[in-house]
Amino acid sequence: MAGHHHHFSLCFCDLMRLLWSLVMPCVYLSLALTLLLLLVLLGLRAWLQGRRKTRRAQDGGPAVAFFHPYCNAGGGGERVLWCSLRALMNRYSNVSFVVYTGDKGVTGEQVLEGARQRFNITLPRPVTFIFLRHRDLVEATSYPHFTLLGQSLGSMFLGWEALTAFVPDLYVDSMGYAFTLPIFRYLGGCKVASYVHYPTVSTDMLSVVRERNPRFNNADFISRNPVLSALKVLYYCLFALLYGLAGSCSDVVMVNSTWTLGHILALWRCPSRTSVVYPPCDVRAFLDVPLEGEEDEDELEEGWEELGGDEDGRVGVDRKCHSIVSVGQFRPEKDHPLQIRAFAKLLDRKGDGPGGREALRLVLIGGCRNQEDEDRVLRLRGLCQELGVSDRVDFKLNVPFDELKRELVSATIGLHTMWNEHFGIGVVECMAAGTIVLAHKSGGPKLDIVVPHEGRQTGFLADSEDSYAAAMETILALTPSAKLEIKRAARESVGRFSDQEFEACFLAATEALMNQMVR
Repeated sequence: MAGHHHHFSLCFCDLMRLLWSLVMPCVYLSLALTLLLLLVLLGLRAWLQGRRKTRRAQDGGPAVAFFHPYCNAGGGGERVLWCSLRALMNRYSNVSFVVYTGDKGVTGEQVLEGARQRFNITLPRPVTFIFLRHRDLVEATSYPHFTLLGQSLGSMFLGWEALTAFVPDLYVDSMGYAFTLPIFRYLGGCKVASYVHYPTVSTDMLSVVRERNPRFNNADFISRNPVLSALKVLYYCLFALLYGLAGSCSDVVMVNSTWTLGHILALWRCPSRTSVVYPPCDVRAFLDVPLEGEEDEDELEEGWEELGGDEDGRVGVDRKCHSIVSVGQFRPEKDHPLQIRAFAKLLDRKGDGPGGREALRLVLIGGCRNQEDEDRVLRLRGLCQELGVSDRVDFKLNVPFDELKRELVSATIGLHTMWNEHFGIGVVECMAAGTIVLAHKSGGPKLDIVVPHEGRQTGFLADSEDSYAAAMETILALTPSAKLEIKRAARESVGRFSDQEFEACFLAATEALMNQMVR
């Protein structure tokens, strides 16, 4: 027995010696590779900083570069880009400006002309465009699985392409690619700033997965499986940790709303460097239109009384035709089915009498980006037929601005149903147009837009089919003077979202960084 025990001890010692002989070379190899990687990174940093010094000596001044791979898209994010550039150019005359873009088949002159036509923005000085070749690395279609991680890693490669093409003094990520920030800060030695429209991952997304709710990109087979849901929660938590570390590299953080602010503070954890800068909303075209009832308020009130309105503003018969207008791309998160179902319930409440069904119509205005969006519109039309409201619902796809303006100005209600909309430019446009807004009780509309202005109501909020239907019925029953008061307060409140207000806040947020750079 003792011999057997001795033999076992010898075998164990031999095994430990073998493991030690294998482990130590691995440790030495790891240390050598880590040292080699560190030397490579330091070499790259020195090379890139040398290029920046050479470029600055040639240009005679500092340079600011904006990372905006879709700068020719023509959306609200692009309006932020051009307004930011215009503000900085007007303030800092000795600074040159660069835009990294992934747009193909266009020239810089065509991009600027598109900005002038879409937004009526003309830059006071030239801007240099760096055309990146690998924008497909950040497109969701390139990553059918682990999309967030794939796009984030892809943005790092795209950011590296941008950095090697041009090394700026200040790098501004204006599209939300947080994983590019450490590349420009630690390898490029640049100051970095970011404007966040929407957090790549949020605590709301985590709660959706935890609750096994099939929303966002949470597929049904994942939401039904507790093990897969738990793994996805773990994946989201790890990704959120990495996202927070990357975002915290930013010297200045600007967010577009209070809702986005809450999520960025929770993830990036740099409150002293973070501020809200509302996006610029082009509402001038709407503000020129007089509000309905302003010029003949007394006559309208008398006509309302003749229709039988009581002291609380209720009326038995309203012969005016009311349009309820929704503006938004036909994307799933806009939740058009909720609008149609709520409208159907409203028609049931109003009945077929005078001022009822025939006096109401729902107008869905939006763009279709691809075949998937067009298929979604077909399903929405099918839902209208199923609910028996096809004759009262109009679909207007890819309409020109003039038609959009006519619809908004003549509408009674501006409808918005997206859950946790990060801001809500469409809601602001409705308020400027003199349309009474009914928005989702969440996100930017709840926290920033449909809020009291000088103690006066600016609109309505709802979060379910029944509450939307009830709110629409309440709005339709308001007296003309009550409607006019809400419209006036709403229109006055949108001044917070003007180009001038944005530029002032943007310059204030970036002033310290710019002053360091131009010394």
